[in-house]
Amino acid sequence: MVKKGRNKAGLIAVVGIVLAVAILVAIGIGSVRFSPLESLLTLIGQGDDRSNTILWDIRIPRVLLALIIGANLAASGALLQAVMLNPLADPGLTGVSSGAAVAALFIMLVVPGYSSFIPIAAIAGGGFAAVMVYAMAWKRVGGFTPIRIILSGVAINAVFGGVIGLLSILYSDRLPAALQWLNGSLNGKGMGDVMVILPYSIVGWIAALFCVRKANVLRLGEQTAHHLGQNMNQVRFVLSLVAVYLAAVSVSTVGLVGFVGLVVPHIARLLIGSDYRFSMPLGLMLGAIVLLVADTAGRSLFSPLQIPAGIIMAIAGGPYFLYLMRRGGA
Repeated sequence: MVKKGRNKAGLIAVVGIVLAVAILVAIGIGSVRFSPLESLLTLIGQGDDRSNTILWDIRIPRVLLALIIGANLAASGALLQAVMLNPLADPGLTGVSSGAAVAALFIMLVVPGYSSFIPIAAIAGGGFAAVMVYAMAWKRVGGFTPIRIILSGVAINAVFGGVIGLLSILYSDRLPAALQWLNGSLNGKGMGDVMVILPYSIVGWIAALFCVRKANVLRLGEQTAHHLGQNMNQVRFVLSLVAVYLAAVSVSTVGLVGFVGLVVPHIARLLIGSDYRFSMPLGLMLGAIVLLVADTAGRSLFSPLQIPAGIIMAIAGGPYFLYLMRRGGA
């Protein structure tokens, strides 16, 4: 048992090293290229004026934002999959992201003067979507079941998707400013965006790690959890609340980025098993890596064009979703 725990801790450490290497490579890729050594020297304050300007003003904030958003979405997806006992659950597929997007887009297009309230509005919108999902899924006999939650989420996602389309048409003259946001783009983001989302995210990560024990309880099934004195509906509500919070915070900053919350928890389980004590911290790092790779690919493969990370994830994540479904993930 001790040896198995050490092996898992070793794997987490290896992924941490991969993450560090990915950061050095990502900040060096662009129209002006820097070697990993040059990037490292700049990070520790030993860079020249050119590298300091390019990396600290442009690339490093974008890389940091990709890391934060990726970790947020991965943790959100892992918690939703625990709640729904289904590896196909994801913030973008269950209505949470769409609810947050509607609230944020409403401020962007209708009352842009209140843009400072976008994070709070997104959290409220995501929470409202989750309440609607659970209200539709609730039955007096039996409470919630994973399949009813998923089906309700699909319906809510469709409704909010329609509202996003309606807002886009009604305020088409203001849409160009929000178009990149709708596609999940990190382009043009700076250190100010990082400093806005970081405190929210740290709170969410701490809450997600505190939810690990409850997530493991859900894995045991209804009957076993009941014998352990756990109220399953209450546990699902708490985990859903944290998942909604993390997804909404992410949507408020970069818009709709799908499939990170679907793909990453599944990869984490394949690598380290289903115990959330290990899969959650590993998933946080893997989520950061996945979105960082997607954003780096989007801004470098088609240079000088920049493809939003949300589009790259949709292209890569869609086939993976079908693969999971064919394997019987649903």
